[in-house]
Amino acid sequence: MSVLLVTGTDTGVGKTVATAALAAYLSRSTTVIVSKPLQTGVDAVEPGDADEVRRLAGVEAHEGVRLRDPLAPTTAARREGVDLPSVKEQAAAIDALRPPSGWTLVEGAGGLLVGLDGEGRNLADLAVHLPHSAFVVVVRAGLGTLNHTMLTVEALRARKLPIAGLVVGAWPEDPDLAERCNLEELPGLAGLPLLGKLPANAAALPPETFRAQAPTWFNFPA
Repeated sequence: MSVLLVTGTDTGVGKTVATAALAAYLSRSTTVIVSKPLQTGVDAVEPGDADEVRRLAGVEAHEGVRLRDPLAPTTAARREGVDLPSVKEQAAAIDALRPPSGWTLVEGAGGLLVGLDGEGRNLADLAVHLPHSAFVVVVRAGLGTLNHTMLTVEALRARKLPIAGLVVGAWPEDPDLAERCNLEELPGLAGLPLLGKLPANAAALPPETFRAQAPTWFNFPA
């Protein structure tokens, strides 16, 4: 693998912070470049997800098309009269960024099956055009996460797309019973490794602290 596609079981699960944490962790030993093909919900000058990854992880991060409304990319693009590049074209743009060695991280928009181009193709379709890639699924800690996680995992497996594992996007300082039980059950239920869990306050940490602590949040060798 040389490409990790970061998707989530829903919007707001912590994909951007998880992408930044993975980038900070992996960049200790190799080159890491991050791509955000489609950014919605920001104006022309407001910082987007790529800016947040760059701030927290200190790695090279690129943004593709930026759309104003906080909606699915296809809906936001239609409202603005923007023609989105096809997922094949988006994949080619990502390929052009890839370093000769190291990792490319691709952060999706919303969940796995959210439309990314004018034909309604999604991140799973984009992955087909990115060889040597696998998915990291960012999940919630609380109630509902078992069902949402399995829906995403089953959709990926139905398409025969590799999955590297799961990451809990925001682990509370004082987890409740459901959160503790979910942490135990997720790997077995999904049949996937739990790659790590990020503290709920990770994005509020100073960047230097974020980068120093990132290795402690993961359970796999970089």
